[in-house]
Amino acid sequence: GSAMTVVKTNKAGEPLVKIERPAEGVARIVLNRADKRNAQNFAMLYQLDEAFSTCARDETVTVIILAADGPDFSSGHDLGQRDVLPSDFDVLGNWAEFTAPGDEGRYAIEKEVYLDLTERWRNVPKPTIAQVQGRCISGGLMLVMACDLVVAADNAAFCDNTIDLGVCGTEFFNHPYDFGIRKAKELLFTAGWLSAQEAAATGFVNRVVPLAELEASTLNMASVIAAKPRFALKMAKEAINAAHDAMGRPQAMSTIFALHQLCHSHNMQVYGMPVSTFEIKKP
Repeated sequence: GSAMTVVKTNKAGEPLVKIERPAEGVARIVLNRADKRNAQNFAMLYQLDEAFSTCARDETVTVIILAADGPDFSSGHDLGQRDVLPSDFDVLGNWAEFTAPGDEGRYAIEKEVYLDLTERWRNVPKPTIAQVQGRCISGGLMLVMACDLVVAADNAAFCDNTIDLGVCGTEFFNHPYDFGIRKAKELLFTAGWLSAQEAAATGFVNRVVPLAELEASTLNMASVIAAKPRFALKMAKEAINAAHDAMGRPQAMSTIFALHQLCHSHNMQVYGMPVSTFEIKKP
C-alpha cells in the first residue's frame, strides 16, 4: 500500500466518522471532516462502512441516522486524494488488481470503494435516515441515495456535477428512481442545483425543516420509528427494496457503472486524465 498518503483523521486529529447515541434505539453516524466539507477519501468511506456495520450488529440500535458536521453535508469524493488504494484498508470485496494498467485498475477501485460499499449501506437491514444541511454534491448525493428517508434543512441543495467532469453520473446511480425521469435528466444535463424544496417535490426528500430544527426533527422521526417492532421494520425495508429492484434497478446500476468507466477511459484517451479538462463550476 501507500500508507504515507492515507489521511485517516480530520484537522483536529479525530476519526473521519463518529457514532453518537442521541436517543433510545437510535444511533447517529456523523461525517466528521467539516474542515474539508466532508470530502470523502477512502479512509472516510471505510470508516463509514465500519460504522454502519457496528450499528447494524448492535442489538440496541433500531434506527440509524446519517448526519454530517459543519455547514455542508458533503462536497463529494475527495479528488485531492492521491496514490491511495483500497488495499491500504480492509478490502471487503473480491475485486483486486487495483494497480492494473488501463481501466482494469480504476474499474476495480471504483467498484469496491464507490459502488459496492454504497450498495452495502443501501442494504443495511435497519431504517436509515439522512440528515442533510447545506451542499450535497455527487459523492454526497450517493450517501443520501443509499438511505431510506431524507430530512433536509431548508438550506440544503443537491447536485451531481459529474457531467462537468466529463462523466455521465455518479457510480452508485439511483437518479431515475429518486428524482423521476425528467428531473434526473435535468439534474445531470445541467449539473445544476436542486433546492431542498425542489428535491421534496420530486419525492427525493421526505421533509424540509428549518436548519435550526434539523437535528431535533430528524431525531424525532427516528425515535417514532425506533419504537416500532424491529423485525417488522427490517421486513418492510426488505419488501420495498425488493420492489425497487424489481423495477430494474440492479440492471440499470450495472449499466451506468460500465458507462461511467467508459467515460473515464475516453477522458484518458482524449485528455490524458480520467476526468475532462472542462472548467468545474465552483458551488
